[in-house]
Amino acid sequence: MSSKIKIKSGYFSPKRIHFPNDYSVHPWLPMLLDAYYLIDKGIDKAVKSELKKGKKLACSKGCSNCCITHKTIPVYPMELVGLSWYVTEKIRGTMREVVKNQLKKYKENSPCPFLLEGSCSVHPMRPISCRQFIVFSTPCYEGEDPYYTRREDVLSPIKKYVDKAFFIMLPFYGVENEAERLKIIESGYIHNIVKLIQYCNWKSLADKMDNFDARNT
Repeated sequence: MSSKIKIKSGYFSPKRIHFPNDYSVHPWLPMLLDAYYLIDKGIDKAVKSELKKGKKLACSKGCSNCCITHKTIPVYPMELVGLSWYVTEKIRGTMREVVKNQLKKYKENSPCPFLLEGSCSVHPMRPISCRQFIVFSTPCYEGEDPYYTRREDVLSPIKKYVDKAFFIMLPFYGVENEAERLKIIESGYIHNIVKLIQYCNWKSLADKMDNFDARNT
């Protein structure tokens, strides 16, 4: 999840990701990338606030304990579309075959299917839950999910950034009216559609990759 957080001068450094050549084919993509950028900005602000209080960031590049240990990684339908697009159209070379093979063999409650040798193969498009899971004080022990063992060491996202991100994403689900979007955000209804990475049918994504490769060879 947070295995490849980039730290600059001790802080997370958010940048808006761009795939301009794909926007005309996938009109939902800039919407999702804008939402992720808002999430990342909120994380940046929250992390800085915690560091000013004297907390020490435990997450670092190369750590993938949460990707291996966590059994309840939430992901929203729009994020699944983003993951599917990125894996199918953007991953290349030997990594592509490794990811495809992992997806084909994936079993429920296994480590994240996108984890390759301790690194996140879909890092630019990782879900909100992965972006937000940041731990302070002590790195996760083997097999530990600190959200349940020491919640005080897990970052609490800033709500207004999270709400704005979901507000941006709601047109993907057919909710265009701003007043209706605000009601959905305030009610928390958007969270009723969340799924778990560990229970998704990843073999179907591997099949999609095969079909894409067959059409483009």
